[in-house]
Amino acid sequence: MKLTGRQTQTKTLADLYRSIDKATCVTITYRDADGTETIRTVEPWELRTTKSGRIQLRAGCRLRGDARSFYVDQIVSYTVHRIGFVLERPEATTPAARGIVVRSAAQLIARELGRDYLPTRRLVRTDTDLAA
Repeated sequence: MKLTGRQTQTKTLADLYRSIDKATCVTITYRDADGTETIRTVEPWELRTTKSGRIQLRAGCRLRGDARSFYVDQIVSYTVHRIGFVLERPEATTPAARGIVVRSAAQLIARELGRDYLPTRRLVRTDTDLAA
């Protein structure tokens, strides 16, 4: 079992990406918003960055038998297994433009940098207030 508090978030994300690539299950200890901890075995499908900047793990939960979302910063500990997936992945029910799907560590880093350093509004050629 790996405790997320004792390692960098990059290491946790790398392990989750490896699990996604190999299609292997992960058992997580997850702390809900109200502070209760649950242990779940999940089949991770993708990592997303929300508009607020939080990283979200989208996975099939074997306890509930359907798709669930888990915030990576609320995962207390995890264990990566060699067990393969058994749940069927449901079809997408939200429009593609609504959620941001991140498929690699490089995309995640680019997304984070873009959110932090790019302008929040669309720039046009007539904008002169940004000129040096």
